[in-house]
Amino acid sequence: MNSNSKTFTDIYNTHYKKAFYFVKSYVHDESIAEDIVSESLIKLWEQLKQREINPIAPFLLTILKNKALDFLKHQEVERAALEEIKSWREYDLSIRICSLEECNPYDIFSGEVESIVNSTLKLLPPQTRDVFMMSRFQNKSNKEIAESMNISIKSVEYHITKTLKVLRVALKDYLPIFFFLFI
Repeated sequence: MNSNSKTFTDIYNTHYKKAFYFVKSYVHDESIAEDIVSESLIKLWEQLKQREINPIAPFLLTILKNKALDFLKHQEVERAALEEIKSWREYDLSIRICSLEECNPYDIFSGEVESIVNSTLKLLPPQTRDVFMMSRFQNKSNKEIAESMNISIKSVEYHITKTLKVLRVALKDYLPIFFFLFI
């Protein structure tokens, strides 16, 4: 210990206030400044137990400076990491916005649905397929279809109902989406 054999309380009372304002001028946070000064005073006290330090003020200032620098460098690394995260989040958000803006459900499903409908219609008997195509794709009435195919209106209704049931099964994965989009 130094020749004056100062107590910790003497060192604290002599240097705390100046040390606090010095550190606070750099870290701009009273709580952090208090922590740094307390840690620095404890470190100074431990050093004083091991060897004589004279004058104390410059040695304490070096400890304060190093601890404040460590804190500020840590803040800088933390800020850079947060900026990186913020930048990544902004990029991710812009990608999601662009994706939603470009999303056209009609385009997404129309090709797939058209392919499923066409392949399903090919599997139907020719008369059933023809009735359905006239009804849905040529917009003919049931009466017009019945007259052109020489069948009853009830037969036209039967073929359309039969085709709709088959299509409902083939398009089962798309029905919830269609209800959402078209109803």
